[in-house]
Amino acid sequence: MIKFIYGFLLLFISSFCHAQSPNTMRYKLYLDADFMSTKSASISISQGINSALAEVNFTVSGYQFEVQNKNHQGNSLRSKNHLEQFLADPQALLVFSGLHSPPILANKAFINNNHILLLDPWAAAGPITRSRTSNNWIFRLSIDDSKAGYTISQHALKQGFNKPFLLLEDTGWGKSNKKTMTNALQQANITPRGITWFNWGLGKNQARLILRDITASGADVIFFVGNAPEGKMFAKAMSELPSEFRLPIRSHWGITGGDFAEEITPTIRKKLDIEFIQTSFSFLNPALTPFQQKVLENAIDTFPELNDAYDIQAQSGFIHGYDLTKLLIAAIKQSGLTGDAVDDRQAIKRALENLKKPVQGLIKTYQQPFSNYNIDTPDAHEALDSSDYTMGFYGPKNEVILLK
Repeated sequence: MIKFIYGFLLLFISSFCHAQSPNTMRYKLYLDADFMSTKSASISISQGINSALAEVNFTVSGYQFEVQNKNHQGNSLRSKNHLEQFLADPQALLVFSGLHSPPILANKAFINNNHILLLDPWAAAGPITRSRTSNNWIFRLSIDDSKAGYTISQHALKQGFNKPFLLLEDTGWGKSNKKTMTNALQQANITPRGITWFNWGLGKNQARLILRDITASGADVIFFVGNAPEGKMFAKAMSELPSEFRLPIRSHWGITGGDFAEEITPTIRKKLDIEFIQTSFSFLNPALTPFQQKVLENAIDTFPELNDAYDIQAQSGFIHGYDLTKLLIAAIKQSGLTGDAVDDRQAIKRALENLKKPVQGLIKTYQQPFSNYNIDTPDAHEALDSSDYTMGFYGPKNEVILLK
């Protein structure tokens, strides 16, 4: 109740200030994400962005910032409509993306050709941050699929699996993981027992048929790349198989962006062996630094829906959204703002590529995380690398527990 009143007062004060200060210099940050099928991830990203902005009272270089949520529902055309709205909005400064890679991939040329500054705190497809020219306006602080497939594959091989089957969604995201996973397996002289592609929206009957073929292949593990809706179908179908036919699943993190853990309950998960890739920080780590603890406490004080770390439903979204916004704030302080959105985007892009001061984040302290991009520096717009990755699993409270 106290947090509700506190939140109401913040909203009232903010509205009052807006009413009293019509000439206040403002900028909007668009969050173009799926607030339907991957709602948990999108909300967590929004919480992370707003938490970082709250530390500076939503004001940087004399400008007040607000986050506007845009729900593309996983649809690339709807996402492009939001990008067109962005370009027509003189107060829109940049765009944060959400969990899905396909909308960014489909609109990448439009983004770069129109110099839309896009910050990616989740979508993992390798080509997102890599342009065929030096014209590249997309920056990522998340897992990068040009490396993620290696982490998932090598983890499974170290566990003793050597007959993997690749189960991949039929998108650019799935295709980029197919390339890295098969390359990682080739280095170990292993050929997958098979590769099956699936589309969004498949039902449980189709999942059953696919799993029947996979178990018949002689595979000893499934490498899964998909999101929560399809992940739930496969997990439910797997749990209903006789125990001798159930296979371990080593997954990408797409399943953590929706309600997978709520529907695939701890009781169901006892029948399954599912692990998935994550980045290397969690608010459930046993020993938080004072800085990390303070970020968590501030988030709990700010968002009425949060009572503890367990209530952050998709921690990766919060953590990456927070860290990426901290880098943005540092870049804006370095570049300054003029009020001309086109000029300011250019200046912020240059500053992101040449950050002069370290920036403390939740995952690590960032030392010049980005640099000028060209085809010979493919990782120039990647803030993380494989040393920042680990694997995790769901615990009894539906929390993500990181493997050491």
